Amino acid sequence: MPVRVKIFSFAPVPSGSTAGDALRASVEMARLAEALGYARVWYAEHHGMPGIASAAPEILIAHTAAATERIRVGSGGVMMPNHVPLKLAETFRTLEALHPGRIDLGIGRAPGTNPKTSAALRSFGPDAFAEQFAEMNAYVSGGFPAGHPLSGITAVPADVPLPSVWLLGSSGSSAAFAGAHGLGYAFASHFSPTPAAPVFAAYRAAFRPSPAFPEPHAILGAAVVCAETDAEAQRLAASQDLVWVRLARGEFGPFPSPDEALDYPYTPRERAVADARRRLVVVGTPDAVRERLEAMAADAGASELMLTTMTHDPAARLRSVRLVAEAFDMAGAAA
Repeated sequence: MPVRVKIFSFAPVPSGSTAGDALRASVEMARLAEALGYARVWYAEHHGMPGIASAAPEILIAHTAAATERIRVGSGGVMMPNHVPLKLAETFRTLEALHPGRIDLGIGRAPGTNPKTSAALRSFGPDAFAEQFAEMNAYVSGGFPAGHPLSGITAVPADVPLPSVWLLGSSGSSAAFAGAHGLGYAFASHFSPTPAAPVFAAYRAAFRPSPAFPEPHAILGAAVVCAETDAEAQRLAASQDLVWVRLARGEFGPFPSPDEALDYPYTPRERAVADARRRLVVVGTPDAVRERLEAMAADAGASELMLTTMTHDPAARLRSVRLVAEAFDMAGAAA
């Protein structure tokens, strides 16, 4: 059975451009993804990073869902520590009411930012995740017992189901939780070096069926840069080398161009950082990219692939998305 493919977007802000441009480009990519046959598009939540514009995925979801017709749109993820459970449930019930059957609620356990910005967000922190998750579900299912201080409170609109819930992870610690609660699970191999296969095995071993997920559903994240030639793909991917080096220094600027990255005088230590991160990126021609992605999905036992493409030029990102779709023959699979 062919693996399904989806898009994961950070809305990167290229140097020399604006966040508004980046957000509009992310919607354009979603329209193209829908036309090409991608299964979903999800938006990340990150704060305090000028190079990433997706600080409010729920707004991007609403805007993108209104600009498309069929593709599922969701969060990848909403970082639960930054949100009051009742408000989170009401936000996604509202989105589901506006776009029935097209919304996904992907949630994460970490704040998705640095400690100072996390404090400004009044983040609950990852240690409160299980309690927050239970509270969110109780507002939807009426699960507060009689006499509980929150008994009788319901997330509105009350006649709309909460969208299917996915838990995102990058180290494997969330896998058993997702399985035990009957959730979908997505693993971030696009930036985590942790092997995915043992994580997915733990998820499936713990899995208990739920109405939304009668069977386990595991999504594997992958960073991809695809171009007509390997040389061009490698050139485009060079931007990410400099991004990781800057992040290691605590610098969060705009996304650099390939020329900026190729001209940068890397120290041996910085080159080692960039090379280690580059090994996590699938870079190359359409056939080479498809071959490696299919192998990754098979090795991990993934039900679906979640692809993120980070390039300086939005046109190069759209071209990569198109080339991958053609390599997987998505149009033929959807016919």
